[in-house]
Amino acid sequence: MHYDLILRNGTCVFPWGEAKADIGVKDQHIASLNVTMQDEADQVIDATHLHILPGLIDSHVHLRDPGKPDVETIETGTRAAALGGIASVLDMPNTSPAVTDSAMLEWKRNHINDVASVDVGIYIGATRENTPHLARLEEEEGVCAIKVFAGSSTGNLMIEDDKGIEAVLRSGHRRVAFHAEDEYRLRERKCLFHKGQPYETHAQWRDAECAFRGTERVVTLAHKTGRPVHILHVSTAEEMEFLARHREVASVEVLANHLTQVGPECYERLGGLAVMNPPIRNEYHHKAIWAALLDGRVDVVSSDHAPHPLGAKKLPWMECPSGLTGVQTLVPLMLNHVNAGRLSLSHLVDVMAAGPARIYGIPNKGRLAVGFDADFTLVDLGKERTITNDWIASPVGWTPYDGTSVKGWPVATIVRGHIVMREDEIVSARQGKIISFLP
Repeated sequence: MHYDLILRNGTCVFPWGEAKADIGVKDQHIASLNVTMQDEADQVIDATHLHILPGLIDSHVHLRDPGKPDVETIETGTRAAALGGIASVLDMPNTSPAVTDSAMLEWKRNHINDVASVDVGIYIGATRENTPHLARLEEEEGVCAIKVFAGSSTGNLMIEDDKGIEAVLRSGHRRVAFHAEDEYRLRERKCLFHKGQPYETHAQWRDAECAFRGTERVVTLAHKTGRPVHILHVSTAEEMEFLARHREVASVEVLANHLTQVGPECYERLGGLAVMNPPIRNEYHHKAIWAALLDGRVDVVSSDHAPHPLGAKKLPWMECPSGLTGVQTLVPLMLNHVNAGRLSLSHLVDVMAAGPARIYGIPNKGRLAVGFDADFTLVDLGKERTITNDWIASPVGWTPYDGTSVKGWPVATIVRGHIVMREDEIVSARQGKIISFLP
């Protein structure tokens, strides 16, 4: 048999466990998990001492395109993803202009197909104006989900009230993704704080009650309408306890930042480079997030990659924009957690490949199986590296993890059989395409 690509001698992470296997790729799909020594290929990778994972998915990124090319673009952001071992990303709609209609969807699809280095799905932003059209928009090519900002947004991308959220949930049938902070509590309490207070004040203003109220509102309306929801970046113990009782309507995302950083120490050390929404919280919530991950309450782990210029992040609190870079550091950070014994490699694959594919309805990604897209993340669990700003591909050029030593590193990213990244080098850019989703 002749293949386009063969991966030999690697330890593969299958849904049924780890096993040695030689994988054959043909026509951008996995063609065999039992390649023989007599079989040949145009390209062969010797994966001895490496683990072969299904191509990992970062289902929460802000690539800022169109609108802020000096901060991030689809081209630079997907290169960063590939360098970090990510084979697919799902891109948020709060760009300028926002992705809220068919015209912007068409522009984004065309641009992705022209410049992306990994595969990309597109969120549609819900507005009061486009709510009647969401049932149609969510079924357009490349759309991964409707995204609702129920708190912490600008312009017409925020829908914070029960009536507005219910209207969104009644328009369409696919799972809806929510930024679920309570906008009313944020407004009520804003007068209690002022510019220039310590950066850790961010977690006091956007407190656990703010997050819980937002999540409770969304889940209550999900039950009322019978529409499934996906609660993004869950960050509190109270939310996790509540969501465990509502699994029939609500799935859960957690961020690597909330698994890795702890307040108030991170604010003292990083200043504005620790400011994000919802905030990085204290040890109590940090432990609760880890407990939820380990007992299966978490469906997806993502980065919420949301870059801002370094100068803006150094501004005093309340002037400092919320959001951190993360797509390139997600895999190294999570592999370091694996090596530290905090979770298994199989569990990492579940929440960063199988989980996103299941939650968003990606039928051909997320596992190593014949017929699936030939997406692979090859990792060296023994490789020790230090994350540095000069490794970051995003134009802003910084990471909150600058100087962080990790054990475990992505050494190759393969997208539909195309070797995009190998040993920290982009060897074949612009191989990305639009992801297909179940209707």
